[in-house]
Amino acid sequence: MRARGFTLIELLVTLALIGLVASIALPVAELTTLRVKESELRSALRQIREALDTYKQAVDEGRIIQRVGDSGYPKSLDVLVEGVEDARNPTRARINFLRRIPRDPFADPTLRPENTWGKRSYQSPHDRPRSGDDVYDVYSLAPGTGINGIQYREW
Repeated sequence: MRARGFTLIELLVTLALIGLVASIALPVAELTTLRVKESELRSALRQIREALDTYKQAVDEGRIIQRVGDSGYPKSLDVLVEGVEDARNPTRARINFLRRIPRDPFADPTLRPENTWGKRSYQSPHDRPRSGDDVYDVYSLAPGTGINGIQYREW
């Protein structure tokens, strides 16, 4: 077999095809990366919100001592990891609600996970969340809008 050289036309067609494939593949790869981050955000929000609800349920059941005037929600996200004493357990075993605080995948990776979230207190209005004496809910601080057309902070 003898080696065949490419003509200039064949070379240009080959390069054009490679360029076309690359121009299609890059946006698809970016969209895939964005979908993964959005999936991680949904999962992290779900984990924290379930932990907050479980904490409130434990307060309502009398397993966590509540002071007069408290909302029944934890003072910080760290409480969900550190745990609290179970007032109904004779050995005062600790109730933990999270193993670790998940981080917002869109946040600065140098921040501690608990600092990647906006925190809404129980007294805070839904449309203008602000922090306070407790953590009733969390939201993403990431700017931008998701693939679904809703801003990340409204998820």
